[in-house]
Amino acid sequence: MRASRWRLLLLAVLALMSSCAMRRVEAAVGIQPPEKLQWHYYQNSCRDAERYVRNQVEFYWKLDRSLAPKLIRMLYSDCFVTGCDASILLDGPYSEKTAPQNAGLLGFPMAVIDKIKQVLEQRCPGVVSCADILNFAARDAAHLAGGPSYPVLAGRKDGMSSSAALVDLPLGAVPWGSALAYFESRGLDVLDLTTLLGGHSMGKTNCSFIADRLYNFNNTGKPDPSMDSSFLAQMRVQCPPNSKNQVYLDPDSGSSYSFSKSFYSRVLNHRAVLGIDQQIAANNDSSQIAEEYNASFEDFRKIFALSMSRMGNIKVSTGNQGEIRKNCRVVNRK
Repeated sequence: MRASRWRLLLLAVLALMSSCAMRRVEAAVGIQPPEKLQWHYYQNSCRDAERYVRNQVEFYWKLDRSLAPKLIRMLYSDCFVTGCDASILLDGPYSEKTAPQNAGLLGFPMAVIDKIKQVLEQRCPGVVSCADILNFAARDAAHLAGGPSYPVLAGRKDGMSSSAALVDLPLGAVPWGSALAYFESRGLDVLDLTTLLGGHSMGKTNCSFIADRLYNFNNTGKPDPSMDSSFLAQMRVQCPPNSKNQVYLDPDSGSSYSFSKSFYSRVLNHRAVLGIDQQIAANNDSSQIAEEYNASFEDFRKIFALSMSRMGNIKVSTGNQGEIRKNCRVVNRK
C-alpha cells in the first residue's frame, strides 16, 4: 500500500474545516493569519462592502466567464511578489503589471476592479482597500465558477510602490522542485501548490508555453515522454510549430471556464497541458494529493478555499502600514 501521509493530513484538515472557523483551521495547520486581519472587518465602516463586490463580480462574470481564472491569477501575481498589497494594480512605466509574467493581466480584470472600487468609493469613501477588494473579488469569481466560497479575513492596506524588477514569478518551464521552493519561500507547501494548480481547470495558455513539451523537450528534439501519445497528437494539431494560438488548460472544461474534477484525472493520466501540472503526477506527495482530489472533488473544493485564504495572508500590510487608495491604479496624493 502506498504511503498515506498526505491523505491523512487531508482528512485531518477536512475534519477541522467541517467544525471550525477559518481562523482556527489555519492555526491548526500552522498558518497564523496576521492578527489585525478580521472576518467581517467592514461590518461597522462599510457594512455591505462584500455584497457590493459580489454584485459587480457576478455582473461582469456573466458577460465574460474568463474573469474567474484571471482574477485568481491576478491575486497570485499580487501576493507572491511583495505581499497582498494590491501593488499589481498600480500603473506606471515600470510597475509590476509591466513585467513579462503579468502580460495577460491587463484589460478586462483590471477594469472590473476599477468598477468595484468606484462603487465602493461612492458608498463608503476611503474605507475599503484595493488589496481587500482583490481578495474578495477572486473569492467571488471562483465561487461563481463552481469553486468554494469561504470567509476572507480583511483589513489589508494598499502598498505605496510597484516595481517590475521585483517580480520573480516563475516563467516558462519550471522544475517541480523550484516551484515548490518558491511556494515554501512564501510560507506555503506542497499541499498548497498542488491544490492551487487545480485552478488550471480554467483558462487558456499560449502555445509558445508548451512548444517545448510538444517538439523539443529539454532540447532533445523529441516531445515530453510523460505525455500520453494520443494527447500529444491532439495538441500538435492545435499548436503547430511557431504557433501563436491559445489552448485551454483543461480541454474537458473548455469554454465553460468552470472548476472541474477532470483536471486531476488528466494529470494522473498524463494528459495535462502544462508541464508544471503534469509534474504533479511525478512526485509522491503531490500525486497522492491528486489521487485524493480525483476521488473526491468536494475535498478539492474545501482545501482550495484554505489554500486561497493562506495565499491571501502572505506579507500583508495593516494598521499604519500602507494606505487605502482612492483609485487602485495610483497612490494617493499627499
